[in-house]
Amino acid sequence: MTNIGLMIYYLGIGIKQGEDRIFVSQKKFAKKILKKFKMEGCAKVNILVKYEVRLSRNDEGEKISSTTFKSQVENLRYLECTRPDILFEVILMSRFMKTPTMTHLKALKRILRYIKGTIGFGLFYNYSNNFDLVGIVILIGPKI
Repeated sequence: MTNIGLMIYYLGIGIKQGEDRIFVSQKKFAKKILKKFKMEGCAKVNILVKYEVRLSRNDEGEKISSTTFKSQVENLRYLECTRPDILFEVILMSRFMKTPTMTHLKALKRILRYIKGTIGFGLFYNYSNNFDLVGIVILIGPKI
């Protein structure tokens, strides 16, 4: 076994290690997804959810190809590893993979636009001797 230094990249996940912190992201993979689905030139958004949109399995809208929709959702599922901010929305999109409509595709494209606007996001870990479990709760409420 050979010591080749600090890990920088592993399975599509970029790792930046400092003396007191580690940052893990999938910026390169996110760019690859945007390019694959021809969204690299899309407008950026910084808010993931639109409150006016109601998604349903019984949507009467125009049906779209489930193959393309599934491919997009599956790519986003891997991106969840370092982007817990998109976890709920991607799981929600997974419910509509059998018979997606244009409404579902628009919601999925909104996620891709959000990724474009927040491409540098990832997970940040500080070194610490404190072993308390700490988390952040994000509440989504009604539009004011």
